[in-house]
Amino acid sequence: MDEHDWLAERFEENRAHLRAVAYRMLGSLSDADDAVQEAWLRLSRSDTSGVANIAGWLTTIVARVSLNMLQSRKARREKPVGASLPEEAGSGADGPEHQAVLADSVGLALLVVLDTLTPAERLAFVLHDMFAVPFEEIAPIVERSPAATRKLASRARLRVQGAGTAPDTDLTRQREIVEAFLAASRNGDLGALVTALDPDVVLRSDRTVVRMGGGEAEVRGAAAVAGTFSGRARAARLALVNGVPGAVWATGGQPRVVFGFTITGGKISAVSLRADPAVLSELDLVLLET
Repeated sequence: MDEHDWLAERFEENRAHLRAVAYRMLGSLSDADDAVQEAWLRLSRSDTSGVANIAGWLTTIVARVSLNMLQSRKARREKPVGASLPEEAGSGADGPEHQAVLADSVGLALLVVLDTLTPAERLAFVLHDMFAVPFEEIAPIVERSPAATRKLASRARLRVQGAGTAPDTDLTRQREIVEAFLAASRNGDLGALVTALDPDVVLRSDRTVVRMGGGEAEVRGAAAVAGTFSGRARAARLALVNGVPGAVWATGGQPRVVFGFTITGGKISAVSLRADPAVLSELDLVLLET
């Protein structure tokens, strides 16, 4: 086996891990794939004879690439628009099952919170809290001292914990809870809606949803949130939203509103309604049969 083949084999061994890191950094499967591809290009062009830990080296490269992409995204505030909604679930390595495994701990609500962090905070939090990378290894990537990097992760952690976005990871159970919620909403079953919700549930809607007549930007408490949904969401369909069970209201094959659910302890603890076209175009949506 020559050196190129050996590097290719090591890269394939780490591809799933690298994609998971990039996805949690970028919140987009397509962007994550771009970051992983860039890591391969850099690996294939580099002299790695002195690299003792290829997996760690690749993780660092993917993190640097993702950080650059985040910084560029924040600077431009530009995202592609006009993506059509797939009508059927795919299959194979890039199908919804694979995406669900990739996103088993990253619900839409958590991605929304992560997107409020600075790129450096997000990188420090993702690498340390989600992948146990030491601060000493993260510090050079964000060009800070280990102590300052620890503070970045701490600030990010407080914001994530404050938003209550630590989700359950049983995808089958999540789907059952979302299906039950949607059915109760369609049927106007207020009692079933309250039962599905955490007492301190929070419903957050973006400005586009509010302008569409979707109510207030934030609603708190099981009774209030249940009242908001009772008898509504009749056209919403169960879907995978970035690999996690959620719902989509679409017209003409285009997503108009995406429902994200965070489920904690078997109850829906947060609901997010997103209708901003620029945001929707970045989500990976797959409609599911019920």
